Amino acid sequence: MGQDAPRIELASSPGYLVKVVSSALRSAMEDVLRPLGMTITHYSCLELLAQRPGLSSSDLARGTFVTRQSMNVLLQSLQRDGLVTRPEQPASGRVLPTELTDAGRRQLAAASAAVRAVEDRMTAGLDPAERRRLTDLLDRCAVALRT
Repeated sequence: MGQDAPRIELASSPGYLVKVVSSALRSAMEDVLRPLGMTITHYSCLELLAQRPGLSSSDLARGTFVTRQSMNVLLQSLQRDGLVTRPEQPASGRVLPTELTDAGRRQLAAASAAVRAVEDRMTAGLDPAERRRLTDLLDRCAVALRT
């Protein structure tokens, strides 16, 4: 690479700034979830199940950005703690659909409130239209990278 190759200015690099925000968001979420005895993956799994009951372990792994093996370990723990239920045997095929229990919904409610407070703090300097625009722009960036 020659000396005249274009360089990325970090202060105006969308990729770098997304990473900075991602790191700060993760840290803030960990700080509010830890006292609830939860990790970000634990919270994300419960949130996905609340919005899409009956997801498989593979679907949950994809949605929480972990391996199927890691998700299976988490689901066993959540089931042992009475936060989710899964049938002993699949109704058909190999899928064991997972659903939240009442205890899981209660834990999720506390975690969702804590995470919402973090997101509200992150976007406190934005008006509602800017917040919607930010969400739209981030979604469009993700779609562009997937295609």
